Amino acid sequence: MSDRLSEPLTRAVGTRSAGPLAKLGLETVGDLLRHYPRRYGDPGRLTDLGGLALGEHVTIVAQVRSATVRRMRNRAGAILEAVVTDGPQQLSLTFFAKSPNVLRYHEQRLAPGRHGLFTGVVGLYRGTRQLTHPDYKIIGVDDDAEDAESAVLEASRPIPIYPASASIPSWKIQPAVRTVLDPLREEDVPDPLPDAVRERHGLGTRLEALRDVHEPYDEKQWRRGRDRLRYEEAFVLQAALAQRRVRAAAEPATARPPRGPGESSILADFDAALPFTLTTGQREVGEEIASDLALARPMQRLLQGEVGSGKTVVALRAMLQVIDAGGQAALLAPTEVLAAQHARTLRALLGPLAEGGFLGGAEHGTRVALLTGSLGAAARKEALLDAASGAAGIVVGTHALLSENVQFADLGLVVVDEQHRFGVEQRDALRAKARTAPHLLVMTATPIPRTVAMTVFGDLETSSLTEIPAGRAGITTHVVPAGNEAWMERTWARVREEVDAGHRAYVVCARIHPDEPDADGPPKGTDDFDEVPDFLLDPDTPDASDRAPLRAVLEVAEELRAHPRLAGLDVGVLHGQMAPADKDAVMADFASGAVQVLVSTTVVEVGVDVPEATAMVVLDADRFGISQLHQLRGRVGRGSAAGLCLLVSTAQPGTPAATRVETLARTTDGFELATVDLELRSEGDVLGAAQSGRTSSLRLLRVVKDADVIETARADAAAVVGEDPDLAGHPALAAAIRDQLDPEREEFLERA
Repeated sequence: MSDRLSEPLTRAVGTRSAGPLAKLGLETVGDLLRHYPRRYGDPGRLTDLGGLALGEHVTIVAQVRSATVRRMRNRAGAILEAVVTDGPQQLSLTFFAKSPNVLRYHEQRLAPGRHGLFTGVVGLYRGTRQLTHPDYKIIGVDDDAEDAESAVLEASRPIPIYPASASIPSWKIQPAVRTVLDPLREEDVPDPLPDAVRERHGLGTRLEALRDVHEPYDEKQWRRGRDRLRYEEAFVLQAALAQRRVRAAAEPATARPPRGPGESSILADFDAALPFTLTTGQREVGEEIASDLALARPMQRLLQGEVGSGKTVVALRAMLQVIDAGGQAALLAPTEVLAAQHARTLRALLGPLAEGGFLGGAEHGTRVALLTGSLGAAARKEALLDAASGAAGIVVGTHALLSENVQFADLGLVVVDEQHRFGVEQRDALRAKARTAPHLLVMTATPIPRTVAMTVFGDLETSSLTEIPAGRAGITTHVVPAGNEAWMERTWARVREEVDAGHRAYVVCARIHPDEPDADGPPKGTDDFDEVPDFLLDPDTPDASDRAPLRAVLEVAEELRAHPRLAGLDVGVLHGQMAPADKDAVMADFASGAVQVLVSTTVVEVGVDVPEATAMVVLDADRFGISQLHQLRGRVGRGSAAGLCLLVSTAQPGTPAATRVETLARTTDGFELATVDLELRSEGDVLGAAQSGRTSSLRLLRVVKDADVIETARADAAAVVGEDPDLAGHPALAAAIRDQLDPEREEFLERA
């Protein structure tokens, strides 16, 4: 970043203006210039007031219809009630003061017929939407123009409307932007786009683009600037990913080729003993992975697949190929429940092949070690010895695998399950335990649209499993209105019917205790935690306090034990605050049938595999994200019996929450669900900024809508980095990558 762009705003615009800007995270001139307008107002085109959501902080363009001052009836003081309109619809503005005289000034400015920008939080009073004490600017009256001609010109220009806050409205951001932008010259604004790339696409310089978006004279100009800056974001990101791919390819790795046909191997023995036939997709992806493992450069592959598509078998076959080649594999899971589940599943799939060195073990057998934070001293010592000696060809664990005292004889493959639960530092800490760079296989059960995969996992090759293994009957999903007693009675009756047929049922709640806050974070000191749902306020719900409290595991379990429909059934509970041994015990009881109904938090979301579980009831389903609901639903219908998922919802028709649950009921296509999910969520969430607590580096680029831009930028960036991997000839691009994707912010590339 140039000296001018790194100049603190306290010096550039003064401390009085810099203070409110800092509350928006804007500290330097560069930060302010990258705070692009969210949209543009047109004085001749009013904001559609019908689209305003309650509780939302908005800036609108509207016409004043009326403004009246009067004394309040039931208490001292005066009130100014104004009405603004977009034509067919209107919105109230309310101002309070001790004396009517204080409000006369506003009454005069809010003359009927005038157009203005109004900003505030949309509230509701006696059924009418309103802004209370909004900040506002009257167009053509409050504009700071030197003469009438300039005033007319200013009033006809598009109005940049910036992301703002209660501390600083949009129209106070605009003069600050102009203060820092107007004196800049081309040499003050380094351009990350190489000249050849700009010329190829007919793009202007970065300074020209900044002036286009911040100071446009017409719509064509701001669209031109926005398109240029959108491409720049895609190019810088793709250049960073291209560099990662080049660096990874240059690392030395140990080749782990498969044994030849006819040679004895643990993989061949495993394939021969499989009680089912691999799907076409599993075979094809397996061949891709086998080819990668045979190379002397580290495999970097993302394996995505529908819930229940058989990713575990594909990953296990990759691990066995590495074991045949003299190496070990580590499987990193996000929770102890899932780690223990993986260990049990792998041992069951391998049978005698998982008992290497033991009496009755297979000739080419190995061992599967489980390493978690809650292991007792003796079990932990045994697991550590098996990993360090190489006796355990597969080591499954949670974050405990990352501790310094965990050593491997020859770590050749790292498999990361549900990558979005881990940061780059955790993954690299495990990779550092290998002699040479280990091969990497990242698994996710959340389907990822192609453009998102290119953007978020752009340094990984992508393989997809879309088939579901034969013999699975599928899942039926219904939305249950929470307030309808008849529907709720039928819900618990269906649970009883499934249990009476010899099956099991999950009941999922969003929190553990009935008296804890709705958005409680993970319990401190627990290795295994309950995911807090993606709480997305419905537009018709202005305040979380107005909503019914979330149902909790402990209260629901007690209610179900006393429910006439479920009399005689054993109802268990599972959540992240339980001791690991207790969690293992309840899962074992649920798998065996000793527990028939399991009331749980979302700790069962990923990977828990009980084929006898056929029913799931998700309470407060409208308060969960689409991907989370899809993961939860995938816990049922994993055997030969059909699955049933009942989403209990209070969402009003037409709201985003209703769209989520209705989409889940309509389709089980994970890729369609992922696309809808992205359309409903912000881009920062898509790229993991919500998890990392940082602002997304992408301001204008939309990974779903801008597929063509991403494709073009990816090809251009790959060519530039291919010719100059260190970007020595492109210092501005290298600086942009360091600035926008520094080692801390780069975490969002790893956490989607």
